[in-house]
Amino acid sequence: MKNSNSKKEFSVIKKSGESVLFSSEKVKESLKRAGADQTTIQEIVKTLKRELYEGISTKEIYNRAFQLLKKKNSYQASRYKLKKAIYELGPTGFPFERFIAAIFKHSGFETEVGNMIPGKCITHEVDVVASKDKKTLLIECKFHSSEGKKTDVKVPLYIHSRFRDIKNLNPGFKFDEGWVVTNTVFTEDAVTYANCVGLHLLSWNLPKQNALRDRIDHTGLYPITVSTLLSSREKQFLLSRDIVLCKELINDKFYLDHLGISENRQKRILKEMEILCLGI
Repeated sequence: MKNSNSKKEFSVIKKSGESVLFSSEKVKESLKRAGADQTTIQEIVKTLKRELYEGISTKEIYNRAFQLLKKKNSYQASRYKLKKAIYELGPTGFPFERFIAAIFKHSGFETEVGNMIPGKCITHEVDVVASKDKKTLLIECKFHSSEGKKTDVKVPLYIHSRFRDIKNLNPGFKFDEGWVVTNTVFTEDAVTYANCVGLHLLSWNLPKQNALRDRIDHTGLYPITVSTLLSSREKQFLLSRDIVLCKELINDKFYLDHLGISENRQKRILKEMEILCLGI
């Protein structure tokens, strides 16, 4: 007997509260990005469709897809939870700033975090300074710890005013480009304003083909918060010790001893870190 849900369209509730039609294509794409093969993708989507009901939240769909994928391949499940893992870099924005600095460093930039830079009117604490080939970037990071919140136009307005204040002290001083980076998405007005004044934006979905999620996937610079083996307490301990990236934990694995993690579990955790870094 055919499932009555098979042909029916269901509305799902996004984190913003917006109601949209369920898109199996979006689920398939996110599973594909995580490395799942077509058979696994089809099986998970088929299961999700059987379990759908009107008004289900996208969070519930994500959690179910994550659990189904985790049963198949825990490493792919780690990649699948990337977006959520970046939210877990909070509650402060400092680990996110270090994470962004690491991404630019991987692209050949020399980076510094939390510099105090004088402007014409006041002194500014700049989140990340990145320099390469005689070009220096002022990078400000806007971190949101709650999902579904967009970065609005007030942020690029504020960052652009800081950029101008520093430039006005000495027109030739230090910075060639201003950047705004967020772990969410920008509103349409924020994008329009940034384009108008020449600010560069980096977000979960911008710029196309080279957005934050693309850069992470291409470089293997996954935050430790993607781990499915570390507990929340263990992740927070490592973040408090400035261990933000999976590859940093590989290099500083003695912290696992500090956490009292058994030798067998340490091996499993380090294997997970290595597979994520290598993109296997």
